[in-house]
Amino acid sequence: MPGSATDAGKIPFCDAKEEIRAGLESSEGGGGPERPGARGQRQNIVWRNVVLMSLLHLGAVYSLVLIPKAKPLTLLWAYFCFLLAALGVTAGAHRLWSHRSYRAKLPLRIFLAVANSMAFQNDIFEWSRDHRAHHKYSETDADPHNARRGFFFSHIGWLFVRKHRDVIEKGRKLDVTDLLADPVVRIQRKYYKISVVLMCFVVPTLVPWYIWGESLWNSYFLASILRYTISLNISWLVNSAAHMYGNRPYDKHISPRQNPLVALGAIGEGFHNYHHTFPFDYSASEFGLNFNPTTWFIDFMCWLGLATDRKRATKPMIEARKARTGDSSA
Repeated sequence: MPGSATDAGKIPFCDAKEEIRAGLESSEGGGGPERPGARGQRQNIVWRNVVLMSLLHLGAVYSLVLIPKAKPLTLLWAYFCFLLAALGVTAGAHRLWSHRSYRAKLPLRIFLAVANSMAFQNDIFEWSRDHRAHHKYSETDADPHNARRGFFFSHIGWLFVRKHRDVIEKGRKLDVTDLLADPVVRIQRKYYKISVVLMCFVVPTLVPWYIWGESLWNSYFLASILRYTISLNISWLVNSAAHMYGNRPYDKHISPRQNPLVALGAIGEGFHNYHHTFPFDYSASEFGLNFNPTTWFIDFMCWLGLATDRKRATKPMIEARKARTGDSSA
């Protein structure tokens, strides 16, 4: 899953060629392509992203000393914001917009877009485009966070360097017309910067201060900085740990693994061998409701009539795939 975007929303919709010409240094992949002839060489470090991420993590470490001083409601609010932001990524950018594994009506799409801005992990268009590249070109240089380059690179290092040029070149070939056709995606991208400021930082900070009298200092560091840093790292673990540690009961020939600990933190996104084998499945897991809060949410939205057409791999399909390519671990 992509990470934060300090310059997302800087430009309108454009293709990869236009991004190259613009010389963007988007933190989704460290910005811009490699220089000509740079293939096989060390990629340029984007020091801005290194500094910003270092400051963010230092702020999160400092936030830990504030936990005993904060009101219990503030900690509960921070966790609520974490869950809300997580749904903006898992149920929104991932399962809805990247994979089209279910359909959502306008009110739900608006809610998920707002929640996605609270997550601050690139706007929906960029997140979904890069995630489609991750699946189509997984574990190659065209994968934005190629796990074959090691744990650090796939976790956070990919944000510290310019994009490999294969990410640009092959990403240009992806079909993203469905994303461009969604007005919610277009509007969120157009107003991404201001929506991030409001949803990721201002709202989480002001609510505890205004409603139950928490200090602005505690509110900012706990509900914004610490919550945001934790949510980023949990999302990144799907790119790193869930591609390296765990079993492969569905396809032993691919890198993604079943990692229950990642699934626990990422509200259902750690059943990664299954997900890469059956990416169309709205549950991203064979086990359905077995600790998969994102699936619970989507099912609840269906019950409310706000979501429809959930796609699912059939039991015979799953068992046949296990027998053919699984590692016999489950």
